[in-house]
Amino acid sequence: MMELTLMVILAAIASGAIIGVFLGTFGGGGSVLAAPLLLYIVGVTDPHIAIGTSAAAVAAIALFSLLGHWRGGKVKWPCAIVFAISGFAGSIGGSTIAKQIDGSQLLLAFSIAMAAIALSMFRKPAFAGDPDVHLTPSITMRIAPLGLVVGMAAGFFGIGGGFLIVPGLMLAAGMTMSNATASSLVSVALFGAATSANYAISGLVDGRLVLLLLAGGAVGGLAGIAISRILSQRVRTARSAFAAMILVVAAYVAWNAIGALTVHPA
Repeated sequence: MMELTLMVILAAIASGAIIGVFLGTFGGGGSVLAAPLLLYIVGVTDPHIAIGTSAAAVAAIALFSLLGHWRGGKVKWPCAIVFAISGFAGSIGGSTIAKQIDGSQLLLAFSIAMAAIALSMFRKPAFAGDPDVHLTPSITMRIAPLGLVVGMAAGFFGIGGGFLIVPGLMLAAGMTMSNATASSLVSVALFGAATSANYAISGLVDGRLVLLLLAGGAVGGLAGIAISRILSQRVRTARSAFAAMILVVAAYVAWNAIGALTVHPA
């Protein structure tokens, strides 16, 4: 277990704040950056510990951000709950498989997922969505299998899956981006909790770092909710800028993973 120096503590708190800002603003993104932040800013050396620890922190920060959006009346609870419950089993299965994979190989796959998520963020939604959408049997039949697949991806990569969940809810349920962003946090919290619990069973979660990330994430989450209101008319521009940043981080993660695999082939 790594030593908690002052620099490590400050880096973990700052990383938590960054995660909280993006989760509060976009309903995701912070989870994509969480593991790289722990590896390259905080200094965690084991990719599995970074993923397990980040999943725990993301789950708690997402729950904190969810409360703010709930008070704002943005969460479509029936749709959100169906998606989250459907993806729960998938997140357990995905994280179980990931624990068996070499750390460098897992990071390389993680970087590819980051790039795919970033590219998807550049796409313009086909429709604005219905702010008064309600859960129906046909919507349930579309949401449930999608939740299972997204949950498995979230568990495997140790991400909350917000950027997969938001477009999924918009497509399957026809809700607005604002409602989908708020509702996605239900799944982000549940998938992250399931994934981190699975990693914790194997001793791959650093509880001290989780608490430090949460300290920063609480502040960042509040800031993110405020930013989401400010950017309500400029969401496309903000998402595109953030997507470009994720692409850069994905390239950096891939470069390091390939370098490690070259030096120490699995």
